[in-house]
Amino acid sequence: MVASKRIGQQTLAFQNPPVILGAVAIVGQKEGEGPLGGFFDQIEADPLLGEKTWERAESRLLQQAANLCLQKADLVPGDVDFLLAGDLLNQIIASSFCARELNVPFLGLYGACSTMAQGMALGGMLIDGGMAELVLNCVSSHHETAERQYRYPTEFASQRTQTAQWTVTGAGAIVLGSSSFAKTGLARVTEATLGRVVDYGIKDPNNMGAAMAPAAADTIAQHLADTDRKPSHYDAIITGDLGTVGKKLVLQLLEQKGWQVPSLLHDCGEMIFDAAQDAHAGGSGCACSATVFCSYWLKKLQAGALKRLLFVATGALFSPTSYQQGESIPSVAHAVVVEGMPNGGGS
Repeated sequence: MVASKRIGQQTLAFQNPPVILGAVAIVGQKEGEGPLGGFFDQIEADPLLGEKTWERAESRLLQQAANLCLQKADLVPGDVDFLLAGDLLNQIIASSFCARELNVPFLGLYGACSTMAQGMALGGMLIDGGMAELVLNCVSSHHETAERQYRYPTEFASQRTQTAQWTVTGAGAIVLGSSSFAKTGLARVTEATLGRVVDYGIKDPNNMGAAMAPAAADTIAQHLADTDRKPSHYDAIITGDLGTVGKKLVLQLLEQKGWQVPSLLHDCGEMIFDAAQDAHAGGSGCACSATVFCSYWLKKLQAGALKRLLFVATGALFSPTSYQQGESIPSVAHAVVVEGMPNGGGS
């Protein structure tokens, strides 16, 4: 029985595909001023959200996204079997503080910026395996918390390199339900390809795109090999937050593997900001792919403009400690196949 749900080496096919019952994207002011501003559910003008610290502000973002997502799905926290959540902070404190408020069974995740796809894959396993009916999956990031933890506090006013990316301030949330909720589903998650850790020896924390591109290429190529499909099977292949630098590299790496996907590949980090916003190589952070997917791409599926997406979120798995010790930056990418509902999505 277990083997029948496996395709190839790393791909899982859900026999009872979970459905997306609600999705929310909340962002900060800079993100709201970007080209996708009209797609987000909520734009927060105050980066502190009335809190005393950046970390508490990030957790507040996550709580707002989780609660609004449940409201959109006509649910309350007590209806949810599990909360799967993650962020970039030490000990994922934004997520654990959010879980403290929601008071539901909590599984904390850390896949860096790949966490949204990781949570969707794990939520799909719980639901398809009959272990849950409803799973809330949410992630967050904040420019100020990430800069302070991984590079320099913004007060330091260090010069950013052209390969640097701007960590997205925001939170994305999705409610996954079993197939019994199909009538109100917005889309469904049919497959997941879990990525391997890939490390090409990049050591520069200001060049995340170069560090993550090999992992994205590895997972995309493995998914296509596992499923014996051509890239054209998908209306779009969406990477997480490679930015302009990483996107160019992943296209080159895929071409070396025999795959031509330039017209299909779209990167959330490249999409969320425009050149006038001085984000250099683009956006990054857990909320980058999460907010773009939960707003722009999911609405395209609901509208019927697209039928099938391969969502590949990417994460750089390093810490200030490992960087200061001279370690390179290992990365991972997880992919999920998201399809429109056969008879149209819910309201």
